[in-house]
Amino acid sequence: MRVRPSTPMTWVRPPESASPQAATHPSASSPYTWEYREILPAGALDLAELEHHTQTMRIVSVVHIPGLLQTPEHARALFRDVVPPLSPPEVEHLVSHRIKRQAVLFGEHPIPLSAVVHETALRMGFGGPEVARDQLEYLMTMSEYPHIDLRVIPFGTGSYPSSGAGIVYFAAEVARLDRVQVDGDRFEFIDTEPQLIKYRAVWDRLEASALKPDASRDLIRRTAQSM
Repeated sequence: MRVRPSTPMTWVRPPESASPQAATHPSASSPYTWEYREILPAGALDLAELEHHTQTMRIVSVVHIPGLLQTPEHARALFRDVVPPLSPPEVEHLVSHRIKRQAVLFGEHPIPLSAVVHETALRMGFGGPEVARDQLEYLMTMSEYPHIDLRVIPFGTGSYPSSGAGIVYFAAEVARLDRVQVDGDRFEFIDTEPQLIKYRAVWDRLEASALKPDASRDLIRRTAQSM
């Protein structure tokens, strides 16, 4: 992957005094603009396009906090651990792109997001205690938004469908146009009807295994306080 240096990104946490309904995200250019077309893999741009045009989004993540809910420092810690290692400009491009993608969760018409995260992801501690704690506090803030439904599958739940695999389900206006991305080294999107039916069923099972939103926030809060 070829990367050229870029200007530093800007990112602002919603002010503590603002309610989730009133909080705003800093303006950002579209995440799939020309500035990235010779920098990032085509699949990364396709992912941003799907996020921008989807009607609703469902995410399952076991080891990582979903990218759309990551802080810059958390994302930076992840990209710095990539093997083979990335150069500082490469890391900053990837972090910048990830944060700009988050614009779909803000503004006048934010994308409704439902996310199921395993407790493992809360306790990985990427970037050290301070970064990890800040990330969990940000998760709690984001979970207060009316269009974001965040649930946690706690330890001790037992087995569940697709254990270990991260899933992103993009729902279109017409169900047959839905898409699914499953975690892997390549950006591959599933669109066959049998697979879409399968992953809708998987999502329903996973959501049923997770704590309700309020209980999930309590678990996130306790985890942050323990760091």
